[in-house]
Amino acid sequence: MTYHPKSDFMRVMMERGFLADCTDYQGLDEALTAGVVTTYIGYDATAKSLHVGHLLNIMMLRWLQKTGHQPITLMGGGTTKVGDPSFRADERPLLTAEQIDANIDGMKQVFAKYLDYGDGPTGALMLNNAEWLDELNYLSFLRDIGRHFSVNRMLSFESVKSRLDREQSLSFLEFNYMILQAYDFLELNRRYGCLLQMGGSDQWGNIINGIDLTRRVLDHEIFGLTSPLLTTSDGKKMGKSAGGAMWLNADMLSPYEFWQFWRNSTDADVGRFLKLYTELPVEECERLGALGGAEINEAKIVLANEVTTLCHGAEAAAAAEATAREVFEKGGVGDDLPTLELTRDEIGDGISIVQVIVRAGLAKSGKEAKRLITENGARIDDAALTDAGLMLNAGALSAPVKLSAGKKRHALVKLAD
Repeated sequence: MTYHPKSDFMRVMMERGFLADCTDYQGLDEALTAGVVTTYIGYDATAKSLHVGHLLNIMMLRWLQKTGHQPITLMGGGTTKVGDPSFRADERPLLTAEQIDANIDGMKQVFAKYLDYGDGPTGALMLNNAEWLDELNYLSFLRDIGRHFSVNRMLSFESVKSRLDREQSLSFLEFNYMILQAYDFLELNRRYGCLLQMGGSDQWGNIINGIDLTRRVLDHEIFGLTSPLLTTSDGKKMGKSAGGAMWLNADMLSPYEFWQFWRNSTDADVGRFLKLYTELPVEECERLGALGGAEINEAKIVLANEVTTLCHGAEAAAAAEATAREVFEKGGVGDDLPTLELTRDEIGDGISIVQVIVRAGLAKSGKEAKRLITENGARIDDAALTDAGLMLNAGALSAPVKLSAGKKRHALVKLAD
């Protein structure tokens, strides 16, 4: 559909490619034009850090605040105890309360970089749904809330249907998740006047449930807006790489590796990623994305610098670029490369190069490391590594050794002091 928004927020969402669907374009646009709209996105605390897959929605909250509205980051201290079954093939492992609290502490560090949690009408709020979910009385909840849910309708949602169609078990615990998420929206509307829930398009069914429930219980009109589920142009899920998840916390992924992830974007993704993950003007994003030949590599460096500056600060971005130029353009050894330190005890009489490649994070297994070597994909100090049986002793590591997997992934190996 073609809709011409009046509000700054909806205009940004549409121009930059954030918008997949909305429950009521015109109604939401009018609410955004009339005053401050309080908006939430929920995050279950399943890991100690958020990753690049979450970054799209974090940027949506950032734009929301920049255009004069109030973001809520809702931590799923309660819902994480159940686990979101959406589009999963199996049940999530259940975490202890202590693990959930530790994960929330790690995730908070990321949000503080993107949002302003200050006072005032647009100051972001960080809330935890355990605040109301932990106190629920089961029988009262069934009577007051459960009666509004049709099991027939819940079974028709794609996230549930896809699991049942594959004849994979869906526990009653997980089936309750969508009721709890709907109840979150009701509580946020009742307590904070929250009018909008945003999320990835896989959350559409859960968002609709919350809107229906709030209308039935409180007779309030509220809205839902979803973002597209992103894949890279080569079909990979956004936020994943050969080395695993691209974490946003520096203690789980170095700023250099984060920078390198964006620098390694495929040519076809550069313009789109600039619009979604940076704050450069749309025209500039389109100009950079349209560059060809060697010039597109400079556009990728702009992308990497802009995204890394937002997440880790300008100094970290500049250091990562300097290291990359040192490694790639001058064949040197950059200070910021991921580093594996080995003790003399670990090395003993010698340690196999295959083991070192795996421990340095350049391969997931010994089998993968051996294949890398036999297919001429591995280098040691920029020279081809052809002997999978090579052993390194302490003498060989008297100076740091640079290992490379392909042209873009590097690590240093050195003796621990």
